[in-house]
Amino acid sequence: MDRIRGKRVVILAAHEFEDIELLVPIVRLSEEGAHITVATLRRDAYAHFHPRFFDPNKPITGRFGSTVPLEVLEQGKRWHHKEIHELRAADHDLVLIPGGFAPDYLRIDEATLQFVADMHRAGKWVAATGHGPQVLISTDARRDTDIVRGREVTCYKAVEDDIVNAGGKLKAGAGCVRDGNVITGRCPDDLPELLLQIIEALEQ
Repeated sequence: MDRIRGKRVVILAAHEFEDIELLVPIVRLSEEGAHITVATLRRDAYAHFHPRFFDPNKPITGRFGSTVPLEVLEQGKRWHHKEIHELRAADHDLVLIPGGFAPDYLRIDEATLQFVADMHRAGKWVAATGHGPQVLISTDARRDTDIVRGREVTCYKAVEDDIVNAGGKLKAGAGCVRDGNVITGRCPDDLPELLLQIIEALEQ
């Protein structure tokens, strides 16, 4: 316990996030003493993404129904909430991007891309799992970073071709890969390995 007391972790979330990839890191990393922020897109940001009806009052909702604000964990104890456009790299030690379909929203949000790029350029830790590396790919493409390009990376199988096309060194089948200040994971079953890597990175 308390291996990363005082470290500041921000987890990025949008509609259709992979519930377990948000909830388990909150519990596990806060258990080790980290200060957790869950950051979401502004609700009005979704209106321009597609022509379908969108209710701006709908809470950010995961694929399996978990919401932000979280109904199962009281805000102010294990986690706090901000909107992504409020984030500053100087205020955080690590950013984590869960998978699910949320990365489709995050990867086209300019504030998200800028924050991830700022974290990387500041030498902070950047982590993503499942479909989360899609956001890293878009940050490379639109912010001229090398978060994926030239690095060993793992991801969910559906993202493997994207990693290769973006110039990453795909480690297919690997549960977790750490290359420099970038940590990537494959799927929910690999969360224990991913979170151990994150804890060990933040201990440095």
